[in-house]
Amino acid sequence: MERVDVAIVGGGPAGSSAAERAAAHGAETVLFEQGVPREDRDEPGPDSTDAAGMLDYWVDIMDLDHREIPDEVILQELDGADFIGPSESVALNTTGIDATYPGFGYTFHRARMDDWLHERAAEAGADLRVGTGVTDLETDLSGPTHTLTLSTGEEVEADYVVLADGPQRRVTLEALDQFTPPGRTISEHLSPPEANHIAYQEYREFPEELFEEDRIKFWWGYMPGETAYPWVFPNDGTVARVGLTMPIGMDLAAVDDPASYALLEPTDEDIPTGAEYVRRLLEFEYGDEYDVEEDFPLVEDRGKSRGTETYPISSTRPIDSPVNANIAVAGGAMGTTSAFHEGGYHVAVRTGKIAGRLAATDSLQGYNEIWKRAIGEEIRRNVAFADIVEEYEPTDWDRAFEIVDGMTAATDLEGPLLKKKYSAGIGATRLVAAYKKRKFEYRDAHYVQFREDEYVI
Repeated sequence: MERVDVAIVGGGPAGSSAAERAAAHGAETVLFEQGVPREDRDEPGPDSTDAAGMLDYWVDIMDLDHREIPDEVILQELDGADFIGPSESVALNTTGIDATYPGFGYTFHRARMDDWLHERAAEAGADLRVGTGVTDLETDLSGPTHTLTLSTGEEVEADYVVLADGPQRRVTLEALDQFTPPGRTISEHLSPPEANHIAYQEYREFPEELFEEDRIKFWWGYMPGETAYPWVFPNDGTVARVGLTMPIGMDLAAVDDPASYALLEPTDEDIPTGAEYVRRLLEFEYGDEYDVEEDFPLVEDRGKSRGTETYPISSTRPIDSPVNANIAVAGGAMGTTSAFHEGGYHVAVRTGKIAGRLAATDSLQGYNEIWKRAIGEEIRRNVAFADIVEEYEPTDWDRAFEIVDGMTAATDLEGPLLKKKYSAGIGATRLVAAYKKRKFEYRDAHYVQFREDEYVI
């Protein structure tokens, strides 16, 4: 049986980053990625799907020098983001968080970014086996050692394992259930149908006069569901990604006031499909002057399949890893990514880096503490925001945007916006107070929903 120091399951941003760090620290490292085909990639690779936007301080969370990122990866430099409600809107031109990146952020080509991370891992000496998946993982705690069964039927033994199989968690759930107490499973916390959102996007060519190359746009309160919203992200040329995220398995009958949502229609019997939502958004914004299908054509040589992509996004709180079993879970597999900020490439890269370095240096016992120090505030911020808006309806979004727009020097709730709450009125004071209260409740990593000490090892 083949034996390695570190085995990594999944070749997305977390897995590739783990492989690069582990190999760079001298470990014999192998990464297994089952691989999927894409229209914009010559060979199968990781499931490179998300809206692919990066804010300034997220680059620092990734622990990357932005000058190292290849030019062909970055599509558009961004000056800001627009948050559009049914009647009110907010334009943000700064995140309000100190960062080394000089601009607001950028959009990027997700497949090229993933491939670049793969190249870095290969250059560091990692063995990248794209096209080979992992079907099973069993752990012998006497070592501990791990036996990975591959899609080829072969087996590989490893001292350490990094689980980075994304929000679908095909291997992670059963692998971690080896160490849960009787009557409990990790699926209770990370089952994809319950813990994930579904996202859909299309690559559309925009009329030149409508293409805003330096801003990303989000529409809130236009479609029902917790953390459900459509977006437009500018790409190269005049191509933009138009998409949305929403909870899985929504029931229209559970929506209190369907008529209040601009993208629902009186004849709807079910929640619209992603493609229908995109069509309705474009019709709503531009249909008075343009023919959507003719003037905003699909770009069929982009994306995963003929200009479209459907993919899961984790929308939950993270779990700790069973580090005493020499296993680390990273990125979307552990629940660190978030539908609230359209994925979480930055936290996936950082957790992967930490897991790979610690596994290679026989220091994995510190993983749960170290990843919290690195990304804990980002997680805490996201879950606090998500809690506040969980029950928001269209009028709530308008009220919130009106408050934020009324705050001079409006940025991010972590920046100067906090200092303006009193001058902006009682509504602003209450909004900020609610946010601070939620953050306080998640102090001391209370956002973790399955702790290290709950594993039975």
